[in-house]
Amino acid sequence: MLQQIYPTPEHNFEFELNKDMHFSAAHYIPHEAAGSCKEVHGHTYFANITIGGDQLDDSGFLINFQHIKNLIHKRFDHSIMNNDTLFSDSDSNKFPTTEVVAKTMCKIIQSHLDTLDHRPQCLQVFLRETPTSYVIYRPKKGRVS
Repeated sequence: MLQQIYPTPEHNFEFELNKDMHFSAAHYIPHEAAGSCKEVHGHTYFANITIGGDQLDDSGFLINFQHIKNLIHKRFDHSIMNNDTLFSDSDSNKFPTTEVVAKTMCKIIQSHLDTLDHRPQCLQVFLRETPTSYVIYRPKKGRVS
Protein backbone atom coordinates (compact mmCIF):
# COMPACT_ATOMS: atom_id res chain seq x y z
CA MET A 1 0.00 0.00 0.00
CA LEU A 2 1.30 3.43 -0.84
CA GLN A 3 2.11 5.80 1.96
CA GLN A 4 -0.65 8.36 2.32
CA ILE A 5 -1.34 11.16 4.73
CA TYR A 6 -4.88 11.28 6.03
CA PRO A 7 -6.71 14.17 7.66
CA THR A 8 -6.14 13.98 11.40
CA PRO A 9 -8.97 14.30 13.90
CA GLU A 10 -8.42 16.74 16.75
CA HIS A 11 -7.95 15.03 20.10
CA ASN A 12 -6.02 15.27 23.36
CA PHE A 13 -5.00 11.62 23.66
CA GLU A 14 -1.35 10.78 24.30
CA PHE A 15 -1.38 8.01 21.71
CA GLU A 16 -2.80 7.92 18.20
CA LEU A 17 -2.69 4.67 16.27
CA ASN A 18 -3.45 4.39 12.55
CA LYS A 19 -4.06 1.14 10.69
CA ASP A 20 -4.22 1.03 6.89
CA MET A 21 -5.82 -1.90 5.08
CA HIS A 22 -7.62 -2.76 1.91
CA PHE A 23 -10.38 -5.22 1.20
CA SER A 24 -12.39 -6.18 -1.85
CA ALA A 25 -16.15 -6.29 -1.53
CA ALA A 26 -19.29 -5.99 -3.59
CA HIS A 27 -22.47 -4.09 -2.81
CA TYR A 28 -25.48 -2.44 -4.34
CA ILE A 29 -27.54 0.53 -3.21
CA PRO A 30 -31.25 -0.41 -3.27
CA HIS A 31 -32.64 3.01 -4.21
CA GLU A 32 -33.71 4.57 -7.52
CA ALA A 33 -31.46 7.61 -6.96
CA ALA A 34 -28.39 5.34 -6.90
CA GLY A 35 -28.39 5.05 -10.69
CA SER A 36 -26.03 2.32 -11.90
CA CYS A 37 -25.01 1.66 -8.28
CA LYS A 38 -28.36 -0.15 -7.89
CA GLU A 39 -26.67 -3.10 -9.59
CA VAL A 40 -24.25 -5.39 -7.77
CA HIS A 41 -20.71 -4.12 -8.31
CA GLY A 42 -17.41 -4.29 -6.47
CA HIS A 43 -14.63 -2.09 -5.18
CA THR A 44 -11.22 -2.47 -3.67
CA TYR A 45 -11.70 -0.33 -0.60
CA PHE A 46 -8.78 1.34 1.17
CA ALA A 47 -9.33 2.13 4.82
CA ASN A 48 -7.44 4.01 7.48
CA ILE A 49 -8.60 3.53 11.07
CA THR A 50 -7.52 6.04 13.73
CA ILE A 51 -7.64 5.06 17.40
CA GLY A 52 -6.66 7.24 20.34
CA GLY A 53 -6.05 6.64 23.99
CA ASP A 54 -4.01 7.60 27.02
CA GLN A 55 -3.14 4.17 28.37
CA LEU A 56 -1.64 1.04 26.88
CA ASP A 57 -2.75 -2.50 27.63
CA ASP A 58 -0.69 -5.09 29.55
CA SER A 59 1.20 -6.00 26.37
CA GLY A 60 2.17 -2.39 25.67
CA PHE A 61 -0.34 -1.82 22.88
CA LEU A 62 -3.08 0.76 22.48
CA ILE A 63 -4.56 -2.08 20.41
CA ASN A 64 -2.79 -4.76 18.45
CA PHE A 65 -2.93 -3.88 14.74
CA GLN A 66 -3.92 -7.48 13.99
CA HIS A 67 -7.11 -7.10 16.05
CA ILE A 68 -8.26 -4.23 13.85
CA LYS A 69 -7.54 -6.21 10.71
CA ASN A 70 -9.42 -9.22 12.08
CA LEU A 71 -12.46 -7.09 12.91
CA ILE A 72 -12.74 -5.47 9.48
CA HIS A 73 -10.82 -7.40 6.84
CA LYS A 74 -12.04 -10.85 7.87
CA ARG A 75 -15.63 -9.61 7.98
CA PHE A 76 -15.83 -7.72 4.70
CA ASP A 77 -13.12 -8.98 2.35
CA HIS A 78 -14.59 -10.86 -0.63
CA SER A 79 -18.14 -10.40 0.60
CA ILE A 80 -21.35 -8.90 -0.67
CA MET A 81 -21.85 -6.30 2.02
CA ASN A 82 -25.64 -6.22 1.58
CA ASN A 83 -25.67 -9.76 3.01
CA ASP A 84 -24.09 -8.63 6.30
CA THR A 85 -26.57 -8.32 9.15
CA LEU A 86 -25.39 -4.77 9.90
CA PHE A 87 -26.76 -3.53 6.57
CA SER A 88 -30.32 -3.45 5.27
CA ASP A 89 -32.12 -3.20 1.94
CA SER A 90 -35.16 -1.54 3.58
CA ASP A 91 -33.62 1.12 5.86
CA SER A 92 -31.75 3.88 4.02
CA ASN A 93 -29.66 4.54 7.13
CA LYS A 94 -28.27 1.02 6.68
CA PHE A 95 -27.72 0.85 2.91
CA PRO A 96 -24.04 -0.05 2.38
CA THR A 97 -23.03 3.33 0.98
CA THR A 98 -19.46 4.42 1.64
CA GLU A 99 -20.75 6.74 4.38
CA VAL A 100 -22.66 3.97 6.13
CA VAL A 101 -19.84 1.44 5.71
CA ALA A 102 -17.36 3.87 7.32
CA LYS A 103 -19.71 4.47 10.26
CA THR A 104 -20.38 0.74 10.59
CA MET A 105 -16.66 0.00 10.63
CA CYS A 106 -16.26 2.53 13.42
CA LYS A 107 -19.08 0.90 15.40
CA ILE A 108 -17.54 -2.57 14.99
CA ILE A 109 -14.17 -1.35 16.18
CA GLN A 110 -15.56 0.72 19.06
CA SER A 111 -17.63 -2.23 20.28
CA HIS A 112 -14.41 -4.19 20.61
CA LEU A 113 -12.53 -1.28 22.19
CA ASP A 114 -15.28 -0.92 24.79
CA THR A 115 -14.40 -4.40 26.09
CA LEU A 116 -10.84 -3.33 26.90
CA ASP A 117 -9.93 -2.08 30.37
CA HIS A 118 -7.95 0.92 29.09
CA ARG A 119 -10.88 2.10 26.86
CA PRO A 120 -9.26 3.46 23.68
CA GLN A 121 -11.52 5.32 21.25
CA CYS A 122 -12.07 4.98 17.51
CA LEU A 123 -11.57 8.57 16.39
CA GLN A 124 -11.88 8.31 12.62
CA VAL A 125 -12.47 5.97 9.72
CA PHE A 126 -11.19 7.13 6.34
CA LEU A 127 -12.69 4.91 3.64
CA ARG A 128 -11.74 5.23 -0.02
CA GLU A 129 -14.14 3.51 -2.41
CA THR A 130 -12.44 4.53 -5.66
CA PRO A 131 -9.20 6.37 -6.46
CA THR A 132 -11.15 9.65 -6.55
CA SER A 133 -13.87 9.14 -3.91
CA TYR A 134 -13.65 8.74 -0.17
CA VAL A 135 -15.55 9.37 3.06
CA ILE A 136 -14.31 10.31 6.52
CA TYR A 137 -16.43 9.30 9.49
CA ARG A 138 -15.68 10.84 12.89
CA PRO A 139 -17.98 10.05 15.79
CA LYS A 140 -19.07 13.10 17.75
CA LYS A 141 -17.21 13.61 21.01
CA GLY A 142 -15.19 10.46 20.39
CA ARG A 143 -18.20 8.15 20.73
CA VAL A 144 -19.99 6.22 18.00
CA SER A 145 -23.74 6.78 17.96
